[in-house]
Amino acid sequence: MSKRIVIKVGSAVLTEGNRIARERILALVQMIADIRGQYDVILVTSGAVAAGYCALKLDKRERVGKKALAAAGQPILMSSYKKEFDTYHIDTAQILLTEDDFDSRKRTAMFQEIINAHLANDILPIINENDITSTPEQLFGDNDQLSAHVTYATDADLLVILSDIHGYYDKNPREHEDAKRHRVLHAVPPEALQADSTPNDPFATGGIVTKLMAADFLLRRGKRMFLCNGFELSTAVQFLIHGEQTLGTLFEPRPQAAG
Repeated sequence: MSKRIVIKVGSAVLTEGNRIARERILALVQMIADIRGQYDVILVTSGAVAAGYCALKLDKRERVGKKALAAAGQPILMSSYKKEFDTYHIDTAQILLTEDDFDSRKRTAMFQEIINAHLANDILPIINENDITSTPEQLFGDNDQLSAHVTYATDADLLVILSDIHGYYDKNPREHEDAKRHRVLHAVPPEALQADSTPNDPFATGGIVTKLMAADFLLRRGKRMFLCNGFELSTAVQFLIHGEQTLGTLFEPRPQAAG
């Protein structure tokens, strides 16, 4: 049986200049096609709001504006994925979830069964948050949290977050030349979860803090997370295909002591 993994890709990776970055989607699709022989893959994607800006020049900071952008952008995003996955003869399915879907046993069981059915039939599930009809109370607010919950709910072995950074550092590498990257962490420092979230992309909703919150959620449940750069996928490829960590940060539960 193949291992199951969740790959989450953010808006900063998928878009550039308020447009879908086609070459990056192509690289991501190629990587997923390459690893599907070893893994059952679930993709959690951002980018709908940014893609919608191609059609509508609305303020995403306004509630209706963000919803309208998401509604316009979701088919643009999915058609971009479909076009590239079709070249590899990979069928895809779209699943939109909210936080409420994880709070109800019936609703959680339903999407678990749907995802299992897709994977059993060699279909790639592509998941995004349902911004359009949801109230703020129903939303995670960022896909880092969504992807962590999907990883746990689907009993995946690993979450891979593709971001605009090479991993988690002891200080901001954009401001400090002496910043050191953490290679492996068994726990997230509590103070790191309280820092301000500072996404670098105007259409991103997260930042390093939301990624650390996702890692903390999974570590507390015995799951692993790998954070690496989505602009250059060689780190992810080396880790997933060859089991070698060149860059990135692996969040891994502490080994259980032999009793």
